[in-house]
Amino acid sequence: MDIALALVAAFFFALGLVLQEKAASAQPIESVGKGFLVRVAQQPVWLLGLAMQGVGFVAQAIALGIGRMVIVQPLLVATIAFTPPLARLIEKRRILRMEVIGALLVTGGLAALLVVSKPSQGDDDASPLSWAVVGGATVGLAVLLFVLAHGRRSAVRAGLLGMAGGILFGLAAALTKATVSQFDEGIGAVLWDWHVYAMVIVSVVAFWLEQAALQTGALSAAVATTMAFDPLSSLVFGIVLFQETLHESALGYAVCALSLAAALVGLLILARAKGEEEPPRPSEPAPAPAPAPA
Repeated sequence: MDIALALVAAFFFALGLVLQEKAASAQPIESVGKGFLVRVAQQPVWLLGLAMQGVGFVAQAIALGIGRMVIVQPLLVATIAFTPPLARLIEKRRILRMEVIGALLVTGGLAALLVVSKPSQGDDDASPLSWAVVGGATVGLAVLLFVLAHGRRSAVRAGLLGMAGGILFGLAAALTKATVSQFDEGIGAVLWDWHVYAMVIVSVVAFWLEQAALQTGALSAAVATTMAFDPLSSLVFGIVLFQETLHESALGYAVCALSLAAALVGLLILARAKGEEEPPRPSEPAPAPAPAPA
């Protein structure tokens, strides 16, 4: 059930991403960073994409509540595999051969991961000290990446911001899992628990970083880094915070790592092919010259 819900979440995340990119690509490239997010948020297509991402988050939260982070989060890499056919359907964009190869690597790597892995259930929560150490280190790394992104060229800035957003999305997933585990004790226990408020704050910051990466105009770099570092960081959080494992043996871990690496290579191929195929964005008309003084 958790696997099916994770794939449903990946589908709706992909649908939301395609709709948001459709709105973003209609903006003049010169306007990127100049109230870009405010303008796209006024477009129904972008808002529909946001709603689809909300549906994906609900499916992800349920999957995390009944499953394991080390399985649920890597499956979200399938988001980028769902993107080309959805872009073909919505944006009438042709699918490149490299996209087919990338999609096969993603799906094959994830399928191998599911077949080989023997994950343990792990814990529903971690100690306050573990949360403080892991959370502090994660936020500190995200801040460092944000600072390093300042003044960089578009692709590098998008990559660094995407990395920061992906890492925080992984932390938000860990907080979501801990929050969902509290529902057995009633809604009051959830609302009085600190996890839910930390989850909201981290999710909002991660979303803002994701949109900041998209504002650079280097959409493929933003998508690739966000979608790569979300599951990678989630694997670390699942193992460190919740004591989850992917396998009992070193060989099993090695095969799982190779499977995940194949999926991430496919992700990068898809992002690269997608970037090469992105249509040119419109330019803003040049401002009219000022009238000559009389």
